[in-house]
Parts: sequence; C-alpha cells; structure tokens
Amino acid sequence: MLTRSLATAAVLAVLGSLAACGSEDDTTATDDPTASSSTSGVSGTTGGECAYPADGSPAVDGVEPPASDPTVEGEVAVTISTSAGEIGATLDADRTPCTVGSFVSLADQGYFDGTECHRLTIAPSTIFVLQCGDPTATGTGGPGYTIPDELTGEETYPAGTLAMAKTPYPDSGGSQFFMVYEDTPLPPSYTVFGTVDPEGVEVLREIAAAGTANKAPDGPPAPSQQARASAGSAALALRPTMVGQPMNSPGPCGPR
Repeated sequence: MLTRSLATAAVLAVLGSLAACGSEDDTTATDDPTASSSTSGVSGTTGGECAYPADGSPAVDGVEPPASDPTVEGEVAVTISTSAGEIGATLDADRTPCTVGSFVSLADQGYFDGTECHRLTIAPSTIFVLQCGDPTATGTGGPGYTIPDELTGEETYPAGTLAMAKTPYPDSGGSQFFMVYEDTPLPPSYTVFGTVDPEGVEVLREIAAAGTANKAPDGPPAPSQQARASAGSAALALRPTMVGQPMNSPGPCGPR
C-alpha cells in the first residue's frame, strides 16, 4: 500500500507504503488504507466545491489553502524541475479539480521550491515510485490542511502516473505526491491527478537506477542524486512551474 506517514509513526513507513503530509495524532497506520466511501463516480467533491480543512498540524508560514470553488479547468501543463532533470506532466483538472487546484495553488505560492523528493522505492519492492512534496523531507510534513479524495474506484498506477499520497484514512492527502516509473500494483485508494510525460519517466528511471541512500528498497534517493541538489537542499530539489495557461482553460491558473 501507499500511505502518508502519520505524525506518531516512523518517518518511513513499512515497505510498500507511501508517506504524505499532515498528522493524525490519535491514530496509527494500518496495512490497508481506506479510500472514500463513495465508489460511484468521483468521490470527495460536493456540489462543485472543495473542502480543505485544517489537519491539526502547524500551518506553513505564508501558505494559504486554495479557494473552495475550483478555478482551474481542463488540462494543466506543469514542469517539475529537479536536480536530476525536468519532469513534464499534465494535470487533469476536470477529473480531479480539488487536487489539481491545491497543487497549482501550492506551486504558485512557492511552497515546493527547494523541497526534497524524500522517498524512492526500487526493486525488489514491487512498488516503483519517487515521492515528493514534503517541505520537511520527513514524510510527515504538509501545508496544514487536507484535500478530499477524488476516486472512481477504478484507479490503476502504470508507469507515468502522478498521484497523491495519503494516510490510511479518507480525505487525508495534503501536499505529498508520487510519480510512478514502472507499473505498480496498488489498491485504488490514491487520487490520480495527472500523467508524467515519457521523457519525465526516463528521468525518474535514472533516479531509480542510482538507488537509495540506505541501499534498501525504500529510502531517500542515493547521494549521487543528492549532490546535484540546489543550494540549501540535501536531496532532489523540486520546483513545479506552470507552463503557460492551463490547456482548455479560459483564464490563468487559479488558486490551489
């Protein structure tokens, strides 16, 4: 499974889990993440509005939650600039307006600038992802709010998938996301909000080929990748940037 780390759990959860932002101080992680109870259509969005409640952890200075009314539409082209190379991706704001809205808002606010991609999973694990988006690089950090799940119950995670990490509980994602570089079997519990382009997948595979810093199947990217990070960073530097206007959108990228 893939979960985001809980504040009371270890920084890196058991092999096969994905850590993400936020905190659940009165709970512990389980082996079976629970998706939203809705399995008909996309769950988590009600009446065209998105809820971004505080998660109980300290808010990040200068970071505001996005507007509850989605303002981003269609396909949104982004470039995730890392010390290992640029990773192009396309976000699907029509299918996952709340998730894309949050990602765009955080990128516009500079939230991701200089942060580290803190987790890499490689063989012999059967999960093949690079996880990013935690400003603390611990697996427990986030923006101070959570985002709703946007699931159909039919999600799959082939190479090139861009999806949100979360705790085992519904609607518990924050800012942490993962990029899949080889087909990965996961339950349909993680919101898929975009795709990584083929060239970006190759960048991810190069990062994976360098291995992890702890020589384990689950850990931070290897020092060879860390050395290429920007000043002040100890691992992969991250700076998502919007490329022009959102595709099929009448106006500029809105908050979120």
